[in-house]
Amino acid sequence: MRRVFYGLPAAALLLVGVSAAPALADPPAPPSSATARAELSALKVAAPHSMDGYARDKFDIWATQSDGCTTRQDVLARDGKNVQDKPGHCQPVSGSWYSVYDDTTVTDVAKATIDHMVPLAEAWRSGADTWTADQRKAFGNDLKDPQLLIASESSNSAKGDSGPADWKPSNHAFWCTYAEDYTHVKSVWKLTTTDKEKSALSSMLDGCKN
Repeated sequence: MRRVFYGLPAAALLLVGVSAAPALADPPAPPSSATARAELSALKVAAPHSMDGYARDKFDIWATQSDGCTTRQDVLARDGKNVQDKPGHCQPVSGSWYSVYDDTTVTDVAKATIDHMVPLAEAWRSGADTWTADQRKAFGNDLKDPQLLIASESSNSAKGDSGPADWKPSNHAFWCTYAEDYTHVKSVWKLTTTDKEKSALSSMLDGCKN
């Protein structure tokens, strides 16, 4: 049985055999607002597909990556500060994680959730319902594009399956990057949009300074 030590200082963690998580690459950078605007303009506007047959497990989250850790564990290691792992295991036991949606910091790893920038349900109704199982798995575990990020439980719950037409981060300072990332993910994965969503994204991109 894996032993997990919560709430201990770094020195104590070392004494019980906890080590620093391996350093991973930085999160994918957002595109420029000009690139995002071009990508947004090119998105196909279409009516949302039916949610018939949808299930989160059809996206096979959180799959094991080439390093032997799950996608969730890799994001926690990549995006956290002072992350400590139990030797021989990928699961962090301490650290801090910044939730940019609501400008808060999470210090309990159990409450550091991983959010899909474009929600899985939104992907389904904008084209993923026609994908193969392998395509959905790749989307649900996408570390190459700005699709996975840390979110507090409350912000992740508030967002749910909504896109920017129905939900925006409470942290207004993130709106530009949110629109850039969301648009880029939809563009890369050739997902459709709606007039309402396109208008919301365009409005947020208007506030970008880059």
